[in-house]
Amino acid sequence: DMIHYATSKTAQLSISRGLAQLTRGTNVTVNSVLPGPTRSEGIEAFLRSQASDPSAPIKQIEAEFFATARSASILQRMVEAEEVANLVAYLASPRSSATNGAALRAEGGLVNTIA
Repeated sequence: DMIHYATSKTAQLSISRGLAQLTRGTNVTVNSVLPGPTRSEGIEAFLRSQASDPSAPIKQIEAEFFATARSASILQRMVEAEEVANLVAYLASPRSSATNGAALRAEGGLVNTIA
């Protein structure tokens, strides 16, 4: 339902994979992090604008959003920015040295695929 967003994500994946191939045989790794719905002031304002009761507590509005608009989510809540940062910290560490040219999701199981 957000073609412009999907297009930009696809471009990001293509560029990062191409850059990873350009750094073949070096100690440089290039990966993409694909976060899902992440808590922020902006997303909370969006949720309120879509809610049946915009004055309800944000946790109730979030639960309604995941029940109706994102029912495929396994996490059934917003991802916290710190959770995305934890994945980025791993990718920036030596522990991820064999992770290269990858697209890694921090989206709480929203995407229904094993690939």
